Amino acid sequence: MRILLSNDDGFDAPGMTVLKNIAAALSDEVIVVAPAKEQSGASRSLTLHDPLRLNKHSDTEYSVEGTPTDCVMMALNYLFKDSPPDLILSGVNRGGNLGEDVLYSGTVAAASEGTLLGVPSIAISQCQNEAGVFFWETAEELAPDIIRKLLEMTWGEGTLMNINFPPVPTDQVEGVVVTRQGKRDLSNLSIDARVDARGRDYFWLGYRPSFGDPSEGDDLHAVSTGRVSVTPLNLNLTATGLLDDLRQKLA
Repeated sequence: MRILLSNDDGFDAPGMTVLKNIAAALSDEVIVVAPAKEQSGASRSLTLHDPLRLNKHSDTEYSVEGTPTDCVMMALNYLFKDSPPDLILSGVNRGGNLGEDVLYSGTVAAASEGTLLGVPSIAISQCQNEAGVFFWETAEELAPDIIRKLLEMTWGEGTLMNINFPPVPTDQVEGVVVTRQGKRDLSNLSIDARVDARGRDYFWLGYRPSFGDPSEGDDLHAVSTGRVSVTPLNLNLTATGLLDDLRQKLA
């Protein structure tokens, strides 16, 4: 099995080291194409108005001065088009990708692009606790077995997997559960307004991850109760339940 690794935290991020160890437990054939610098929050953006620059670190490892989506496109359509991967792993993200995070996440975006291009893809994230501590070993030790089980299934066209590991040591994980995408009951965005040395206003957007009061069965609830969350996500965003009512209304 040939595995492509990418992320949104950057080529040198600690989560990439963890992801390489996860991939090594699954295959001897691993390739890396990741952003040269952090691209958190890039979602599925493309670099269309600037040149893409490619940095070769070895015959199997490259960094791209662009977004996670750029990286997957470059890997599948240019760098390894004659020997494409059988699986794409994106992560391990520094922090959870839960609820509405999946709409902003570059980590999920890399997996989404892989899915769009026909390659089974999995986004992997390690949540942090309230003290900002990451138990990277939790993802590293538990992910390989979960991935093996997922690969025994047929997911269906346009579906990717989103795995979030709870912010606890491995021996405190309460199990693995299949979840739906949740929604937080509060806003986590903070806008810090400042003034520069020339008197011009500028702003820093800050994001403070929290679980809120999630519903049982969703990804937020699973991780907040010490369990690994596995969520199947669809690329097709059509609200199918509304189609018939719309047809009648607009006939």
